[in-house]
Order: sequence, then structure tokens, then C-alpha cells
Amino acid sequence: MADAAAAPLRPALYDRHVALGAKLAPFGGWEMPLQYAGVVREHTAVRERVGAFDVSHLGTVLVRGASAASYVNSTLTNDLGRIAPGMAQYTLCCTEDGGVVDDLIVYLRDEDDLLLVPNASNVAEVARRLAAGAPAGVTVEDVSGSYAVLAVQGPRSDAALEAVSLPAGHPYMSFVETARDGMPVTVCRTGYTGERGYELVLPASAAGPLWDALLAAGAEPCGLGARDTLRLEMGYPLHGQDLSLEISPVQARASWAVGWAKPAFWGREALLAERASGPHRVLHGIEALDRGIPRRGMTVQGADGARVGEVTSGTFSPTRGVGIGLALLDPGVEVGSEVALDVRGRISRARVVRPPFVASSVR
Repeated sequence: MADAAAAPLRPALYDRHVALGAKLAPFGGWEMPLQYAGVVREHTAVRERVGAFDVSHLGTVLVRGASAASYVNSTLTNDLGRIAPGMAQYTLCCTEDGGVVDDLIVYLRDEDDLLLVPNASNVAEVARRLAAGAPAGVTVEDVSGSYAVLAVQGPRSDAALEAVSLPAGHPYMSFVETARDGMPVTVCRTGYTGERGYELVLPASAAGPLWDALLAAGAEPCGLGARDTLRLEMGYPLHGQDLSLEISPVQARASWAVGWAKPAFWGREALLAERASGPHRVLHGIEALDRGIPRRGMTVQGADGARVGEVTSGTFSPTRGVGIGLALLDPGVEVGSEVALDVRGRISRARVVRPPFVASSVR
């Protein structure tokens, strides 16, 4: 992956994004489409119809060899014993002190063959950590850039896939290995929008024809701007803001992605201790009660005006028509409490809520 001083990497679909008039922006070392026709229009397309995202900035890491699954299970937080081959799992890569290096998806192809999809900014570190501890016979290969990842999301996503001769309808968090025009495609029932949808992993060289076919089938091109508003309406965390080396799974309410009964995973002892003692801050949803819009870094105040936390992610919800956000708050702050946001010296009222802000149709 390119370092900070290098020119950003470009996905295989770069020229197509330019031709579609995309506004491009740097993201995780890549130059990716932020929006095409506008964030709200693209957001609405996914909620009501079907949208196509190029998310090829996501990493792809192959872990292979005898006992590969057992090795990965001893490092990442979630318990791979909960799933069977052909299934995917959300999990976390933590440091020994419980910080989150990254949140990622593991695709269990077989006990000796796994595909990991980390976030762009963290793929090199995830791969490095896994490679450093790999036992003899297990290989860890970062193949990011060799593969493209396309997300097809929305209530019409099944029809879009069927129109391009790809399988659809398999269970949530499962995947199917297939081929299209002689090229392998992994069709995953996963996504980051809260809508029914799929993520397609395929060789980068095959991405162009498939992208064209998806758009011809009615999928509307969508950028990372809409991806962010969609995920925030679901209350999904974004690494670097709602999860980080300083924000543990316990603080971020991601304990469901931790296999607490496993004998080993990175950060286990620290996370067990934090869970037992109670975190010193907890991630909550906040919903504006006026025209204010929560933004990252805003101070959250209690009824007495004292600081009780900070916004980690925030936006205007196109679906709800209100400001929404995620905030790390003192553990004594309860759901239903009214709080105040400091909007550049102006006070904005908000309520603490439990996400999602919009009902999910992911299944």
C-alpha cells in the first residue's frame, strides 16, 4: 500500500468514475468516488431501489494452509467456531491492551482457506500482525489491488444480480463462489448500508464489464458519501472514529463480536478486565431535537452543562430528516436522556437513543 507521501492509488474503475462525473477524494490511500449525482440522491437510491458502490479500496488478505482457520481464530476476536465454510463473520483485530487495529470481515472458504477484507488504511498492519505470528505451514498474503470489491445494495439488489447472471437469494452473511465470463466472482450477502445487498469480490481486471452490466441493469452509481450516511443511519461504527486504538470493543458496544469463551485472541485479558470493571465511556446514538446536526468532535453536555462526552460521527439523516450521530458518553448517561451539543458556542438539544435510527432491511 502507498505511504502518506505517495500519490493515491486508483481503482480499476477509475476511468469509469471520471466518465460518470464523479467527485473524487482521497480515502485510505486511494482516490475514490465521493459522489456522482449527489449524496442524498444516492442515499435514497439505496434505500428505495438499488445502488452500486466501488469499494475496491478495501483490502483483501488470503490466509491459507493447514490449521489456517484455527490460527485466525486464536488472533481475531469473534469465534469462527460459530460459522461453517461458506459463511462470513464480522470480527476485530485488537492490540494486547484491547485497542482496535481494525474491524473486518472474514470469509471462511474452508478450514485451510480464508479471505479477510480489512479497511484500506489498516490492511497492511492487519496482514503484518497475522504474518508475524503465523505458524509453520500457514501463509498470509496481502493481495489488495489485485481484486476489486463492488457493493450492490438496496431492495432491488437481487434483481440486479440476476440480470447480470450472478446468484442471489442466499442467506445473510453467506457467500457463493461462481464465475462470470470465465472470471471467478465471490458473491457475498454482506454490506454496510442496512439494506438487503451483496458485495462482489473479483479480479480487478474483470471489474469494468461487471460494473457496466450492473449499471445497465438499473443499479445507480453511488459514492462513499452516501455509504457514510447509510451506515450512520444504521449505527454502524467507522474505524478511526467510533472504533480505534483508543476505543475498545467494550466501549463501542461491539462485545457481540467477541468470542468471550475462546481461550485465546489478541487483547483477551485486557478486554475481559474492562468488561468486568465496566468501561469508562460507552458509545450511544444521539438524535437532534432541533435543527442542529451532530458533527465529529462536538462536546456533549448534560442537563447541568457539564461535559459528558464527545461526538465521534455525525450527519444529517436523509431518511429521517434530522441530525443523527454516535457519541462516546459517560457510563451514567442513559438512553432517553436529553443532552446538549456545543455547536461552535451555540447549544443544540439532542436525545440519547439506541441505534439504528432507521429500521434495517439487511436480511
